[in-house]
Amino acid sequence: MSTATQSSPPVPGGAGAPAAKAENFGVSMKRLLGRLRDYRAAVTAVLLLAVTSVVLSVIGPRLLGHATNLIFDGVIGRQLPEGLTKDQAVEGLRAAGENQFADMVSGMNLVPGLGIDFSAVGRVLALVLGLYIASAVVSWAAAYLLNIIVQGVVRRLRNEVEQKINRLPLSYFDSTSRGDLLSRVTNDIDNVSQSLQQTLSQLVIAALSVIGILAMMISISPLLALIAVLTVPLSAIVAAKIAKRSKPHFAAVWKTTGELNGQVEESLTGHELVTAYGRHREVQDAFQEKNEQLYQSGFKAQFISGTVMPAIMFLGNLNYVAIAVIGGMRVASGTMSLGDVQAFIQYSRQFTQPLTQIGSMVNLLQSGIASAERVFAVLDEDEQSPDPQPAATPAQARGRVRFEDVRFGYDPASPLIEGLSLTAEPGQMVAIVGPTGAGKTTLVNLIMRFYEVDGGRITLDGTDIAQMTRDDLRSRIGMVLQDTWLFGGTIRDNIAYGRPGATDEQVREAARMSYVDRFVHMLPDGYDTVIDEEGSNVSAGEKQLITIARAFIAQPSILILDEATSSVDTRTELLVQQATAQLRSDRTSFVIAHRLSTIRDADLIVVMENGRIVEQGAHDELLERRGAYFGLYNSQFVGAVE
Repeated sequence: MSTATQSSPPVPGGAGAPAAKAENFGVSMKRLLGRLRDYRAAVTAVLLLAVTSVVLSVIGPRLLGHATNLIFDGVIGRQLPEGLTKDQAVEGLRAAGENQFADMVSGMNLVPGLGIDFSAVGRVLALVLGLYIASAVVSWAAAYLLNIIVQGVVRRLRNEVEQKINRLPLSYFDSTSRGDLLSRVTNDIDNVSQSLQQTLSQLVIAALSVIGILAMMISISPLLALIAVLTVPLSAIVAAKIAKRSKPHFAAVWKTTGELNGQVEESLTGHELVTAYGRHREVQDAFQEKNEQLYQSGFKAQFISGTVMPAIMFLGNLNYVAIAVIGGMRVASGTMSLGDVQAFIQYSRQFTQPLTQIGSMVNLLQSGIASAERVFAVLDEDEQSPDPQPAATPAQARGRVRFEDVRFGYDPASPLIEGLSLTAEPGQMVAIVGPTGAGKTTLVNLIMRFYEVDGGRITLDGTDIAQMTRDDLRSRIGMVLQDTWLFGGTIRDNIAYGRPGATDEQVREAARMSYVDRFVHMLPDGYDTVIDEEGSNVSAGEKQLITIARAFIAQPSILILDEATSSVDTRTELLVQQATAQLRSDRTSFVIAHRLSTIRDADLIVVMENGRIVEQGAHDELLERRGAYFGLYNSQFVGAVE
């Protein structure tokens, strides 16, 4: 827009500055998990399947321990004389002075002289295999359901953000880096999705596994279970301390990622300007600086969080050594069977595995919550005021616009417009002129309700626009800006954008009125020519004409042209002026212009300075007054000669 410092809202903090929100892991985690409430049935099914899977898997080592006992009992029993009872064999060993061996045999379930019962061992192994297969199938079903839940939560989160963006006021986008906002609604949401997907399933299984394995260990040996449990608080303390140190670095990673995205988006959008001024080195240096910050934050976050798993594994290995030594001594004394010790060692290894998994998930969880906080910051932004219910609507659409003692400021402490009153009658062409920063574009922004007035009111055909819905108001206004915007699609689609459901004939009529039809036939595919994202296959002037055609086809009650012909040549500008004269019939038009030669025929010329109307009238009338307009006019047509 053709505004400048004073008539544009301030941008605090610069590009990529994130919303100032408190970083609270617990609150954000609770808020994120609260979104699972809509999937209660599925979550319950996942928990039941997870419990079933854990129960089936934790029974396996106990059965394998029984198979080990069958084999070991057979091996030892084969070494004892056949025909004796176990008690007789034990007494014989003690009589022979083999007391330690006798103690071990007394704790075994064997038959002297009888070898390994391979059929019993086979049945146990088959049962274990069946349990593991069933556990795997149930675990897969739980993972499948969890995937549906997580993707559903993330889909809703994306929808909420999209809907939220449509409800945010224009001031939010004026004060927020587009690159940072884009990073929040894409990268951060994707990271939340990945974090939930990878952590929820493993955390649920790991927590249930800890409970199930602990119960099995206690049933085998409370003493060894106590030794194994001692590593849990130590592991939790280590993981908590490391997580506390890594969290700020993960938050810095996503903050810097948003800032870097904003910088890249800015440099790519303005690539021609960067090239024209030869500022590649400065842009590259700025990128390198921000990239280095991201590297440092990412390195520290991953390195610190990566120490969780080795630390927990070290504690687990110490626990394993203690259990192996004490368990071996108890087997030798006959107070435990070899199979129980083997099962307990397997349980102890499985007991540390879910703890290790929890530790390895800490970095993902920290990263996901840091991203969730950035997304929640967008969702928590103040929205534009809701439309009134019931809404008012003008009884007759004529296009009479009236400003009544309007006050407005982007910053309440520094008002820009004060006590402004103006009336634009239907069919009038109202030209708004003035120096840069006078508030010209702000005036039309208030008509569009991009911003709400701080005082006074604006009426359309006698109806206060604040009492109308924004959609109803804006459907009556056609706006053409100095900065053209075309989306990826055909020329026909871009013109029809101003009127959904427009016929091909309506598109062509709008094109003829705006003189798009004059150059479109020279293109390879005519109206079906596809315009790329940047509109580089049509000239700047041709893009301007397409945007004007878009306004023509809407047939609005009010037409706003903000330097709309600044990119076209003089001859085309005259043609467009003739076309707009036809379009303005019984419609009000506001024209913001710096070239005063283009608005000589305006019905009303409004001269603004510092947010106030200092003069208004027709061209000849204002020149005769020799006031502000006279000075502006002479600065363009006389100053150059002098």
